[in-house]
Amino acid sequence: MSQFFYIHPDNPQPRLINQAVEIIKNDGVIVYPTDSGYALGCAIGNKSAMERIVKIRKLPENHNFTLVCSDLSELSNYAMVSNQAYRLIKNNVPNPYTFILPATKDVPRRLLTKRKTIGIRVPQNEIALALISALGEPILSCSLMLPDEEITQSDPEAIRDLLERQVDLIIHGGYLGAEPTTVIDLTDDSPVIIREGSGDLTPFL
Repeated sequence: MSQFFYIHPDNPQPRLINQAVEIIKNDGVIVYPTDSGYALGCAIGNKSAMERIVKIRKLPENHNFTLVCSDLSELSNYAMVSNQAYRLIKNNVPNPYTFILPATKDVPRRLLTKRKTIGIRVPQNEIALALISALGEPILSCSLMLPDEEITQSDPEAIRDLLERQVDLIIHGGYLGAEPTTVIDLTDDSPVIIREGSGDLTPFL
């Protein structure tokens, strides 16, 4: 049975944030809120936790996982970013965008697609940002869209009913929108919109 934390969406309680981080550090899989519905997350270096997420989502091989960061200072550790791409990202975060970028050697090989890319994003959500800050590194994540669904889970009570035996912690951070992030490929000179989601497309057209 998973734990279930009620965390304030605007003023996250440090005690609960620290407990959540300990769960992540101890091989846990968590459900946590973002600015585009709820997400599944675990530590970057935890292969078994990542495999549990793959099983829950029934993800195909070569799925682009996302590193959810607290700010752009972490970007160069995990992605190779041109000046043009950096300016575009800087002007549009935090927001519900996932940016696909060439990965650096610091990204574990099991996270890479055949193109050796990784997703990067900075969410506009106080709970997510507090978790990343306390953890000291990005959270390996993917949107909580269950198999054969195209919207993210937005009701933490419903998530509890569905997943309480498959994850270690569910964070109730409010009832959220159900649209996933907009995904933009920045591996070439011009942005390519891979998935239209809750983020405004205008800056990338």
